[in-house]
Amino acid sequence: MLNGGGQLEHAVLRVEGGPQAPADGGAPVGELRFMYNPAEITTSKAANWNRPPARGARSSSRPEYHGAGPQSVQMEIWFDAWDSPDADITTSVKALLNWTKPTKASMDRHVPQPPILRFEWGASRIFQDYRCFLKSVSAKYILFKSDGSPIRASCTIALEEVPEETPAQNPTSGSRESRRSVVLDDGDSLAGIAYREYGDPNLWRGIAAFNEIDDPLRMAAGTRVLVPSVVEAKQLSAREP
Repeated sequence: MLNGGGQLEHAVLRVEGGPQAPADGGAPVGELRFMYNPAEITTSKAANWNRPPARGARSSSRPEYHGAGPQSVQMEIWFDAWDSPDADITTSVKALLNWTKPTKASMDRHVPQPPILRFEWGASRIFQDYRCFLKSVSAKYILFKSDGSPIRASCTIALEEVPEETPAQNPTSGSRESRRSVVLDDGDSLAGIAYREYGDPNLWRGIAAFNEIDDPLRMAAGTRVLVPSVVEAKQLSAREP
């Protein structure tokens, strides 16, 4: 992709909020500018639908919408230092690997979270406002110097969407019917749902308050539970004793 001056624009992965150190050490890296732009980019998104069983029905039941899944992006990145004897492609590969780890700041808050990334490529609007985390990295070193130092590598990466969280003015405002819901299976608990949804099992109190559940320990399998936003869950949890 060329900019207005006819120069090649390189794609870049940039950490939102600036460099963030990984929890287990390592140098924080704020951005990774691609040596070669990706030749192909694959993106996908799916909706979660459920068909409740209809006993005695002659046809299947109507699908129920349970929310949209995250948008995922896959691409291949190439690093090549053949013409740059002093370049070190391992630094770029290590930066990608470190971005799969939780940040030190999030670990200090006891809520492990990966660095949030943005993919930018000149004037392209394909992924405008796309916030994501690095879900997986597969690196292959394919050319080496005589001393064993790698000078060429390909990395296949998978990014997954992190949606913007819009704070509510009032935890009880908005349409309850429009909320995503989950159906409890045998052995499920509100703490387990809170961990899956927010990464924090302690927010079960917010889910209980949102659904007006008095005794979370006496919930039967098959019970449908509405899932509030993480902002609402935190606000409601803070109000509970």
